[in-house]
Amino acid sequence: MTDEARFRHEQGNTAWSMGTRLRRGIWGIARALLFRPTPKRLGNRWRLFLLRRFGATISGGPLILPSVRILQPWLLTMAEGGAIGEDAEIYNYDRVTIGKHTVISQQVCLCTGSHDHRDPTFPLIWKPITIGSGCWIAARAFVLPGVTVGDGTVVGACSLVTKDLPAWSICSGNPCVVLRPRTMKDAAHDA
Repeated sequence: MTDEARFRHEQGNTAWSMGTRLRRGIWGIARALLFRPTPKRLGNRWRLFLLRRFGATISGGPLILPSVRILQPWLLTMAEGGAIGEDAEIYNYDRVTIGKHTVISQQVCLCTGSHDHRDPTFPLIWKPITIGSGCWIAARAFVLPGVTVGDGTVVGACSLVTKDLPAWSICSGNPCVVLRPRTMKDAAHDA
């Protein structure tokens, strides 16, 4: 084992700075005491305020439910008009960006972190996740590190998203694949 590998192993694979440890600890307490116990709809403004105070970049007033778990709010960017549903997890060691009018459904996991299986100490590695505008990531989908989901794309329930998905597509499966293009109803015909 090299000196560097031994150091990472002794440090728990990742030598987090004291500032990061402290910040995450304070956020954990704030989430438990001030974020999680808030009312579903009436508490949304307060939850957005807390997330912004902890460094999240949030435009407008998207709905973020109280059971959502966000590891590091300062690495979350979310645009207006969207929602993050019950028990969703934003496991963000790296930046997670969610576009306008995008819905992250219940129990979805956006996971930016993994472990390097080629290294005997399994060090933590991470890559950002970007979800475009007008997307729907359906219930219990799991999105892996480094993935970009194009604008307007729908990801089916329980899908495992292992690679980038193109814009305006219906995608599903394990691993998630493109099934067909996403077409929108013509509003004039529906009236």
